[in-house]
Amino acid sequence: MEIQELNALSPLRAFDESLDGGLGKGNLGVLVSRHGIGKTACLVHLATDKLFRNEHIIHVSFSGNVEHVINWYKEVFRQISENRSLEDAATIYNEILANRVVMNFSQENVTIEKVLSSLETLIRQGSFNADAIMFDGYKLTVATEDDVRKIKQFAMDMRLEVWFSVSPVKPDVAFDDNGVPNTILKYEELIDVLIGLKYNESMDKVLMTLVKDGEQLDPKPMRVTLDPKTMLISE
Repeated sequence: MEIQELNALSPLRAFDESLDGGLGKGNLGVLVSRHGIGKTACLVHLATDKLFRNEHIIHVSFSGNVEHVINWYKEVFRQISENRSLEDAATIYNEILANRVVMNFSQENVTIEKVLSSLETLIRQGSFNADAIMFDGYKLTVATEDDVRKIKQFAMDMRLEVWFSVSPVKPDVAFDDNGVPNTILKYEELIDVLIGLKYNESMDKVLMTLVKDGEQLDPKPMRVTLDPKTMLISE
């Protein structure tokens, strides 16, 4: 299979259609769930799909383990290429890596101003024309509202999509039926797309619910789920 055909058949096309074409530049998207559901894998699958379409990605890890993130990209690419019998997979993987940068920060020791300044330096002075930024493991539920506003403004100013993978930090958190913790609701106004992930035991799937899309707060099931065996988004 050639890469153009792979793009057309990707389950991420159904993901984008659920969002009326995708997240869009200048917007914040959040994947949220309990710990261990598969948000990082989901984030990496989103990023890999963009790399297949020749977009430029900055993956910002706040976990302190960059090797773990890099291994996720290798595994997601391996599964996609094998499932679709992608021609000349090794060459394609090396080519798309040129469009990805992985950065690592400690949320406790580095201000969001410093993070955004480093990103801007990479984009402007490093001539890395990013299309999207993946904030992996950022503790959004304990961030200040002012910090989230700064990220939102940065996305708008730089014309970027920004995706977050989020799990609650505090133990005494209430989750709704869609897997969304109550601690994230205070940022509702700043979030353009909110997707809740929740494991369904009888289906053995991680269901994905579009909780918020733009101004609409009307939860509805997405056309895609997350396969807990492969950790890939599937229809």
